Amino acid sequence: MSLAQQAPGGGIQREKTVTVIESGRWTGKRTPDGQPDVAGQWSNTIANHNNWTDPQGGVPGDPNPRALPKTQRSERAPSRVSDPADGEVPFQPWAREKQQEFLKYFHDPIRPEYIEPLARCAPAGVPKSFTWHGFEIRQYPDYVLILFNSGWRIIHLDGKPHLPANIKLWNADSRGRWEGNTLIVDVTNNNAKARLARTGEFFSDNAHIEERYVFDNGGQRFNYVATITDPTVFTRPWTATIPVRRYTEKDQIDGWHYEVAEANTPDGSLKHERYERMCIENNGPFGQVAVAPAKK
Repeated sequence: MSLAQQAPGGGIQREKTVTVIESGRWTGKRTPDGQPDVAGQWSNTIANHNNWTDPQGGVPGDPNPRALPKTQRSERAPSRVSDPADGEVPFQPWAREKQQEFLKYFHDPIRPEYIEPLARCAPAGVPKSFTWHGFEIRQYPDYVLILFNSGWRIIHLDGKPHLPANIKLWNADSRGRWEGNTLIVDVTNNNAKARLARTGEFFSDNAHIEERYVFDNGGQRFNYVATITDPTVFTRPWTATIPVRRYTEKDQIDGWHYEVAEANTPDGSLKHERYERMCIENNGPFGQVAVAPAKK
């Protein structure tokens, strides 16, 4: 097995706009159990997890000038916050102060709580996982499985109730159903230890999330639309939108979107395989931008 190589130019794909995909009838292929067939490799199209409300704006205060944007804000992708219209997370005053504190110390984490959890190989959580590298969707009767670079999620379609409220998970507890081209998922039991981005946005373990995965009928794109309700932290419910596109073996393997390895098969051909848990298989930590290795 050979490690995936970074594509020329590297980095995250930089689309500037988010195209709305409407919920409606599904006319594409279906799985044997009747689900819309959306299995495959996917990745978001506008930026990585550096910045939540200015996805292509880098992390304010980054000491590396190459990591800061060279364009005007109007020339970059919109905020991931699609409602409210100003693109800002509607924090309560105390929570806004805490988010700014996390941001202030991101590049100088003088206390353990300031270290980005992903830098410790923790799961990226919900919804951040959709902005951290590409991911794979697999489908089974009564289940959708999503394999992320930093972990996995199982979405139950079998009507079972949520876990007891006292059980909290990094990737939460997900119960879903299909309506036409849209997978609607009710997300609870989030331990809220992950942050939304390197800019420090967060919510509490009281958060309730309704996710809508809205697929185009060509099976090439979907929009991840999540409405987050948490009266402990926010003044009102708010919605995030993350645009996503499919990757196939026609795309070049890279170190971000299509982060797979080539494996030999018995007949001598090659196939692409996703790493099971990149932080472990790569034998090294994430987040070196935040946590530098100790000097010898």
